[in-house]
Amino acid sequence: MEKHDLGNLSSNDPLYQYLKYEIQPQLSGFLDRPRYRVSRLNGSNDVYLYEEKKSGQSMIGKFFLSNREPDPAVASRRLEREYNNLAMMHNNGFDGSGPHYIARPLGRNEDLNRLLVIEFCRGELMSTLLNRAIRNRDDKLIYAKLTALAWFLSRFHNNTAMTEWRVDFNGACSYMDSLIERLRTLNEIDNSCADELYWLRDRWREQPKMWEDCQVFAHGDATPDNFLFGDGMSVISFDLERLRRADRVFDTGRIAGELFHSFLLATGGKYAAEPFIGHFLWEYACHFPDRERTFEQTTRRVPFYMGITLLRIARNSWLEWNYRLRLIHEAKLCLRRLSL
Repeated sequence: MEKHDLGNLSSNDPLYQYLKYEIQPQLSGFLDRPRYRVSRLNGSNDVYLYEEKKSGQSMIGKFFLSNREPDPAVASRRLEREYNNLAMMHNNGFDGSGPHYIARPLGRNEDLNRLLVIEFCRGELMSTLLNRAIRNRDDKLIYAKLTALAWFLSRFHNNTAMTEWRVDFNGACSYMDSLIERLRTLNEIDNSCADELYWLRDRWREQPKMWEDCQVFAHGDATPDNFLFGDGMSVISFDLERLRRADRVFDTGRIAGELFHSFLLATGGKYAAEPFIGHFLWEYACHFPDRERTFEQTTRRVPFYMGITLLRIARNSWLEWNYRLRLIHEAKLCLRRLSL
C-alpha cells in the first residue's frame, strides 16, 4: 500500500482531539499526549493512515465528504452504509476467531468531513502479491493464496445466505447498463457495440440459471486491492462500502475477471489465467455439500460476471488505449458464452 508522508497531526486539529479521546482508547487505552504521524494512501476516497508513535497502534481515516463527493447528504449515506456493513460482517464470524477477518470500524464523525475510522490491519495486498508472483512465476504461491481467498469468500457468502430469497438478476443487468453507458461516454465503444452488449444482457436475463440461487451478501468490490493476505490461510478485508444482496457469483466472477486481467496485462497471454481461475472456483466449491454440483452451477454463471468485470476494468483511463479495447473484446467473448 503506497504511502505519502504528510508529517505529524497538529494537537490543535479537531481530528486530533477525536482520535485521542474517542478512538485511541479502543486500541491502547487512554494516552495523555499521543503523537500521530499522517500518511495519505491511494484510494477511491480521501484515505489516510494515522500511526501513533508511542503505542505503535495505527488506524485508517476515510473521509467521504471531499472534492470527489461534495454532496453532504450522499457522503453521509455512504459513511453510514460502510460503517454498518463493516460492523455487521465483523460480528458475523469475521472477528478474529479464525483466519478470516473484517477490519473493525472504530468510529464515525459527521462533523469531520463525514469521517470513518477503522483499525489498521497488517498484511500484503492481493494485488501486490499477485503481481510479484506472476513476475517470479511462483505458481505455488498463487494457488495457495487463491485457496485461502476461496475459503474466505465461501464463508462470507454462506454466513449471510438468505435461502428464502432468490437472486434478482435485474440488479446485475442494471449494473451492466451503467458500465455500457460509461464506456459509450468515454468513446470506448460505439452504438453498434453498445447494442450488441444490450442484446447479450437480455439473452442472459432469459437464462433460468441466473435466477436460481439464493441471495447472499456479496462483497461487491472483490478486487485484488481490497484483500490482504497474512500467513497461511489468513485473509483480511477492509472495504465493504459496496456490500449488496446478490448472486454469490457476483464476487467469484469478479475475481475470475481480475485474474484474467492481471495475467493478460503481465504476460499478454489470454489463457495464462485459466488454471488459476479453475483452481479458485474448484476450491470455492469444496466448501459446499456437493462440490461437483456447486462447481458446475458456478461455472455456468461465471462468464457473465467475468464479462462485466472486464468492462468495468476497461473504464480505467490509466490503462493503455489498445489494451482497454482488448478487454472489451474479451468481455464480449465471455458474454457470448450463453450455452454453458
